[in-house]
Amino acid sequence: MEFAKRMEQFGEGVFSRLAEMRKERVAAGKNVIDLSIGAPNIPPAKRIMEAMAKAVMDPANYVYAISDRKAMLDAVARWYQRRYNVTLDPDTEICSLLGSQDGLAHIALSILDPGDIMMVPDPCYPIFADGPRIAGAELYYMPQKKEHDYVIQLGDIPEEVARKAKFMLVSYPNNPTAAMAPIEFYKELVAFAKKYDIIVLHDNAYSELVFDGREWGSFLELPGAKEVGVEFNSLSKTYGLAGARIGYCLGNSKVVGMLKTLKSNMDYGMFLPIQAAAIEAISGDQSIVAETRAAYERRRDVLCDGLIEAGWQMDKPPGTMFVWAPIPASYEYSEAFVKDLLDKTGVLVTPGSAFGPSGEGYVRMALVQSEEDMQRAVDEVKKSGIFA
Repeated sequence: MEFAKRMEQFGEGVFSRLAEMRKERVAAGKNVIDLSIGAPNIPPAKRIMEAMAKAVMDPANYVYAISDRKAMLDAVARWYQRRYNVTLDPDTEICSLLGSQDGLAHIALSILDPGDIMMVPDPCYPIFADGPRIAGAELYYMPQKKEHDYVIQLGDIPEEVARKAKFMLVSYPNNPTAAMAPIEFYKELVAFAKKYDIIVLHDNAYSELVFDGREWGSFLELPGAKEVGVEFNSLSKTYGLAGARIGYCLGNSKVVGMLKTLKSNMDYGMFLPIQAAAIEAISGDQSIVAETRAAYERRRDVLCDGLIEAGWQMDKPPGTMFVWAPIPASYEYSEAFVKDLLDKTGVLVTPGSAFGPSGEGYVRMALVQSEEDMQRAVDEVKKSGIFA
């Protein structure tokens, strides 16, 4: 059998390797506190589950959706108007995604030809780079450095790269670094994209998970943003709907329209009961959003305060559901530290090397366990003496 040469770019995913490490430890009768995969464990509000359950019991909802229902598109438009003060045309400026991961993979196919340049953050969530690779694009990594608070320095991008680039992706609050960019960055981003005729994708999956009284908005609030690009948003973390796979592409009508055309040839739309759940999530009582944010903030405090006390020097994240922390100076590679940490403490985290060239030397921890489990992780690290 012969397979596509593009598959030579992809090995076994890091999360599959971490899952195997977890499986082996559990099989040996040892405990694991899994902080590796960002899989939310806060369930949806009861009203959202009830809306989906009711729709699931309707036989009429088992046809192909084909396209997004008008009721859902209208609800999304109202959500963006209410939450971000952004006006969107439901018919031309909104497209559902079967989760942001689906959209991040497919939008590259609708914009990039083989050999085109795509600019992605470094470090970055793996699919940010993998989607363009599937499309045959060449990657230019935009460094996110600690000395700049992990904010991309657009002025450092070489002129020849900027002129050749066709598409760029940015994401704040950021996965994996948890950084937040100032409004000045976004103003510069719009001007940069206009100057070099670059399509911008802003991934805004963590807009509701910001802590210590901070606030966050939308890229599309910026004057001129809709002229240069789109934003992705997701219901996975905010509303506990990760497994339902609900995301949206919003903004520039040409970009949204091209993605819709591609998707019409690749899938039959979002399952209608899931559309019902999405409508209920973004249209009903929004108190769950503040409750979810508070839960992640408490988990962050328990984990970070405890690990800092144990000798692990790190910054407390201002947002997201992740902690980005440097590995001890005695380790050269993050994967080696991850293995040692698991062996000595039972705490499983993700090596920073999984997130691109600049990720080496760090690990990412996901705030996806209870406060009690976070405290257990802290206790195990303290007991191990790994940071003594």
